[in-house]
Amino acid sequence: MKPQVAPYETAVKCLRIVCNNGLTVRLTRYPVDLVMSNGQVYQTGTGYDFTGYSATSSMSPSAIDLDGFLGFAGVTRDALSSGVFDGARCYLFATSFLNPVEDYEPIVASIMGKTTLEDNRYRVEEMSLVDALNQSVGKTYTAACPKTFGGQEYAGCKINLAAITVTGTLSAVTSASILRDASRSEAADYFAAGTLQFTSGPNAGLKPMEVKRHEADGTLEVVEPFYYPPSIGDAYTLIPGCRKRQADCRDKWANILNFGGYSNIPTSSQYAQIGGK
Repeated sequence: MKPQVAPYETAVKCLRIVCNNGLTVRLTRYPVDLVMSNGQVYQTGTGYDFTGYSATSSMSPSAIDLDGFLGFAGVTRDALSSGVFDGARCYLFATSFLNPVEDYEPIVASIMGKTTLEDNRYRVEEMSLVDALNQSVGKTYTAACPKTFGGQEYAGCKINLAAITVTGTLSAVTSASILRDASRSEAADYFAAGTLQFTSGPNAGLKPMEVKRHEADGTLEVVEPFYYPPSIGDAYTLIPGCRKRQADCRDKWANILNFGGYSNIPTSSQYAQIGGK
């Protein structure tokens, strides 16, 4: 049972989108902006609408679609195309427009999924968090470490990413995916599997890209090209990565006590010989 329900005479729906990079977008279907009791402003639904919400009493996950025009409330073409909203958490709730309170009557919490762009319109499919109950779970024994690099929770390896994050500016650009900062002095492969995010230039604020290759001369190659072509002088933030190998955890990070892989499990060809002729 819900602890409280918004009065149907003055009820209005609001949606809060929290992206992985910290960007938060607040939307409402009310004709004018709504200021919540905590001071947060939910922008009016001039350019978007919540459609297709459905839910059942079974364990089937509820779903909601978000339709809108690009350019409203920070939802831009480059943000959607570059993946800023990929995997974002969404919280739909109802409240009274006479006395709006954030999360007054929670309706559904969801995760942003597939995004479709048509001219200047977009549609985002969202799936309820209860869908996680339909996923198969269980521990998998692999040689690679399954822990989240830099995570401080139970499933993380406890490395402090803030202490090893570096900044700089580009000194050369070969393409949208191959860049260079000649001032970098780290050993080759140090930043491989890490992330590169721009803090200035046209790519500022867009999705961080995974580093595919790092050379000792400061050359960086990312897995996916940046949405806009980078330029010399663009500032960036660079976080080292981990290739999930035991040698990396022991030699590169001195963190072998938190290694979660199983490097000494025999292969099928080895254990199949036991008991054979």
